[in-house]
Amino acid sequence: MKLTEGISKDEKKLVRKMFWRSMTMYASVNPVTMGGGGFSYSMMPFINHFYKNEEDRVAALERHTQYFSTTVPCASFIMGIAASMEKENSEKEGFDVESINAIKTSLMGPLAGIGDSLFWGVWRVVSAGLAINLANAGNVLAPIIFLIMFNVPNYLTRYYGGILGYSLGSKYIEKLYANGLIEILTKAASILGLIMVGAMTISMVKFNTTLSFSMKGEELMSVQEILDSIFKGIIPLLVTLGCFKLLDKKVGIIKIIFGIVALGIILSLLKIA
Repeated sequence: MKLTEGISKDEKKLVRKMFWRSMTMYASVNPVTMGGGGFSYSMMPFINHFYKNEEDRVAALERHTQYFSTTVPCASFIMGIAASMEKENSEKEGFDVESINAIKTSLMGPLAGIGDSLFWGVWRVVSAGLAINLANAGNVLAPIIFLIMFNVPNYLTRYYGGILGYSLGSKYIEKLYANGLIEILTKAASILGLIMVGAMTISMVKFNTTLSFSMKGEELMSVQEILDSIFKGIIPLLVTLGCFKLLDKKVGIIKIIFGIVALGIILSLLKIA
């Protein structure tokens, strides 16, 4: 079965445009949306083609500028699926637009795990190892061989991943919608997305207090040990929930970032953390 089976000539052109635009995904990276700006830029050919209404285009662009982060070679697969869902949304009344971001969020974590291990953990090391051996032997082409070895699978994955994502999305999203299973898929994707966010919280938000109580030079109680005995990672969890609450109250993300930096400095000066 060909990957492009069932995809029209115009849609193939759109997938190719998406592939070239995906090179810029992290060109506008920032701590708020990460690759969201580049993702939205890559989706523009589909959005302009599928939506005839300016208001719908604006809504779609806004939808895709939200937070997005995954291994770059795997991103085009998610873009392909998101593009096929945008097509469904443009053609069907009452399509659940929330399902588009739910699917994106649920896929970016697992694909980042696979992509980081495969491309950064394995293939980069293999390519660099071979190139270093060639360089030690005096081969001046070693850097070029490294770039070719690392980037050929990288770009092939990007290109065919986009086609595969769009092809699978076109076939299965429509069937899921016809069978009424899209709501179950959306709910399952939302739950998986929340699990991924929870996993990121425990691995990326760090807080270890050095606060302790002593008597006559002997430490009697370590606050960190007590906190860990109550609930390991309770402070990172509370900090995350606090930030979420502030976002819910429409406090700007930049203000929250500066607030956390200031809090970190103050706690450090007070020798609490």
